Amino acid sequence: MSFHSMWAELLPVGRSSASGGYRRFAWTGADADCRAWFEQQARSRGLAYETDRNGNQWAWLGDPARGDAVVTGSHLDSVPDGGAFDGPLGVVSAFAALDELRHRGAQFTRPLGIVNFGDEEGARFGLACVGSRLTAGLLTVEQAHRLTDAQGITLPQAMEAAGHDPGAIGPDPERLDRIGAFVELHVEQGRALDLSGDPVGVASAIWPHGRWRFDFRGEANHAGTTRLADRRDPMLSYAETVLAARREAELAGAVATFGKIAVEPNGVNAIPSLVRGWLDSRAADQESLDAVVDGVRSAAREYADAHGVELVVERESFTSVVEFDQVLRDELARILGTGTDLTVPVLGTGAGHDAGILSARVPTAMLFVRNPTGVSHSPAEFAAEDDCVAGVSALADALEGLACT
Repeated sequence: MSFHSMWAELLPVGRSSASGGYRRFAWTGADADCRAWFEQQARSRGLAYETDRNGNQWAWLGDPARGDAVVTGSHLDSVPDGGAFDGPLGVVSAFAALDELRHRGAQFTRPLGIVNFGDEEGARFGLACVGSRLTAGLLTVEQAHRLTDAQGITLPQAMEAAGHDPGAIGPDPERLDRIGAFVELHVEQGRALDLSGDPVGVASAIWPHGRWRFDFRGEANHAGTTRLADRRDPMLSYAETVLAARREAELAGAVATFGKIAVEPNGVNAIPSLVRGWLDSRAADQESLDAVVDGVRSAAREYADAHGVELVVERESFTSVVEFDQVLRDELARILGTGTDLTVPVLGTGAGHDAGILSARVPTAMLFVRNPTGVSHSPAEFAAEDDCVAGVSALADALEGLACT
């Protein structure tokens, strides 16, 4: 099956007719359809298929128990109303690259694995890369059991309802010991390749990044009868904090976003009692990131005090800077540059990935496919067909150089 036919088959799954974006959330019906698609692709190619204890899906060519396997893949879930390419491009390209290598008559000397990591985006339970974090031992079983969605459903309950045994989740060192190298292809979530004119690039590092929850607690009251001077309105403190985040990010050359908010009682004619906002911040280095978050927290406390509002700030997730394996990165650049005078661009990214999580345990690297607009986590996310095909070819070259004679 060609890249184009696989892409067309997966494209409608979980797509919202209202927004045109995707709602492929972990352990939902759309997620189950994506997982069924992955299994079908694996079995149709004669690959050994399995689901691990944490719900990640694997397809194997050769015996992974031999160790030193080369693994590629990404994820199939999405952010709310996300784009088509973030995650699925890497999975579809993995199967297409295998097809290309078979067409070339490549002889594999190392086992090859294709993976779909579960719940990478964290759209349902609020924590990114749950499947890979559990596998790498970077998320404890106790922490995983405390994760809940907006309806109060816990992660174990959701997994059980989807037919997966939540009692089995946890670190999986034996599985990671099988992997000698992991290469994740992903659409670029920025415009560096578009600006350089290159269809494909190699990742150097992932910026340090995290999520912080800001709880502003005030006093609910009537919107029409409460004097402005008598109000303890947490929305004012929150709004001022959003503007502070923009200022701090500009000063540090970083990014900071309040993209999610919850309001209680959430009535048009009611002053809120609680405004809860989530800050996502990322920077090229730890010092800059600390400066942004400390600055936002300090400003928020000042605004809260001024309006008689209580403030609690909790860090919900954090990932330190990830430097991809230099030897593997340089090898990919060498492979992709063979037979050409062109230099393969090497670039950093502010987006988190499963490759970043696994880097703590196995050598990892990433390939990026050009995104002409730089838009991501949006229905407008895009990669040209020719660039997608170039990505498949680049991934096939990389896998051939790593896993074949």
